[in-house]
Amino acid sequence: MGVVGGVILDESVIFEEEEGEESGSKGVVSLRAGAQSLLRKLRHSNIRTGISYGVDLSAAKISLLKEMATLYSYSFFSLGPSSIEDAVTNIMLVWNDIGGSVLYLASDHKKGICFKLSNCGWLIVFLGSSASGDYISKLEEFPLTLCHLNRKAMGNNIVTIGYIMKPSREEDFAKRGAFPMYPTPDGLMFLPLTFELPISSQLQEVDVILHKATDEIVSIELTSSLETSSRITYTRGMEELRRYLEHHPDHFAIDPLDNIYPILDRLVTQQILLGLEDLNSEGRPTIRGPHFLKIDNFGDPDLAQRLSEAKLSLPIIVKPQVACGVADAHNMAIVFRVEDFNDLTVPLPAVIQEYVDHSSTLYKFYALGEKIFYAVKKSTPNTDVLMKLSEGNGLRPLIFDSLKSLPTGNQHSGDGISFKANDKSVDLGLVTEAANWLRKMLDLTIFGFDVVIQEGSGDHVIVDVNYLPSFKEVPDNVAIPAFWDVIKKKFESKKKEQDILIRNRK
Repeated sequence: MGVVGGVILDESVIFEEEEGEESGSKGVVSLRAGAQSLLRKLRHSNIRTGISYGVDLSAAKISLLKEMATLYSYSFFSLGPSSIEDAVTNIMLVWNDIGGSVLYLASDHKKGICFKLSNCGWLIVFLGSSASGDYISKLEEFPLTLCHLNRKAMGNNIVTIGYIMKPSREEDFAKRGAFPMYPTPDGLMFLPLTFELPISSQLQEVDVILHKATDEIVSIELTSSLETSSRITYTRGMEELRRYLEHHPDHFAIDPLDNIYPILDRLVTQQILLGLEDLNSEGRPTIRGPHFLKIDNFGDPDLAQRLSEAKLSLPIIVKPQVACGVADAHNMAIVFRVEDFNDLTVPLPAVIQEYVDHSSTLYKFYALGEKIFYAVKKSTPNTDVLMKLSEGNGLRPLIFDSLKSLPTGNQHSGDGISFKANDKSVDLGLVTEAANWLRKMLDLTIFGFDVVIQEGSGDHVIVDVNYLPSFKEVPDNVAIPAFWDVIKKKFESKKKEQDILIRNRK
């Protein structure tokens, strides 16, 4: 039997069964737990998906099923025991290009129709407590079962990537085609991990783990040490995954949790960026991080002197030291007067950072292994425009959330984002060197960083570094193949390392 190229969800697994309910009964229509999530995950799985219903189903349920099929771009089929052969013929005509077997998911009380479908060559999985055959006890298990069947069909010709991230981020990646459950031409297949099931059982089907661990942070306790694994508190599920990785070195993540810790701390990031000085040479622009100062108390009487010693002049930008993963990590302020620090609401400890005049232009760079992409985005204006913005408020600090909105002048409207293959304003050779340097320093595979070019000096200033960015400004046909390629190369590299270790032990 080949890989699963099509999935049909019977209405019996979508609707919640009520005690004493008849197929055609009327009343409140409730979806089964996990149904919406499964429908969303299959939508962008690269597997043809359909919803089937029995002829005796109520009109209200049929109407709701049709709405869901339309919403998720699914096929919609009537499937009754008296017309199985005709229905199967019709489905295969509609799905003549599925490239594999059809998998039918139904509740275990529909064994009669499932027996007939099995004789037509379909794979059957039951939802319930079937004593025989393939079955799952809840819908959250279905992607795992689907992955198992496809791995069994593909053998060693498949690399399975289990991924975990918050639903909104998963949706953003998935709708671009980044997470297919059907094997790619290069032999990659993606499995959405869930903390609703034991991690250990899911990882038995996984070769590589891709995570956005910052989505699962509960709290961060800042320390002065780079040995920071004990200071991060994750959700229960992420803690389970972390412990599993610690005790199963044969599994590996892109990227190891320890490797992302430095960019969770803006102070540590700034200290790392000091090393960019080694890349600078005569005859080309300087690349550097911004001047900065850590502050624990906005009421520090020596603050003005400390700012001067750190080469910081007003206006300046103030950011929480914690860079991500907590609610107020992106609450920032642009400050124009030293006395206004006293009433500042930015969380402490904080990092005061040089505000670089950069003509409202931000370069967003994405590193996927050794491949570098970038886009140009409109950004905050120069200091003269900021001063005018603040004058009406008595030069009070400009407070903002960097994830939601940035202070901008009236001349900057729209998202102003464009993907670039070449831009003479930025020294791509220099920034590529910086990206390669950062990759080695941080030991990260997929990361992003923001660059601004200082007016006058032409300095290329890296103002932010982040892990597993969306690279949404890069076209899908460019970004997704590069994304898959770097994952596969990382897997092959790791596998070679493990093979060498095994040989050396013999």
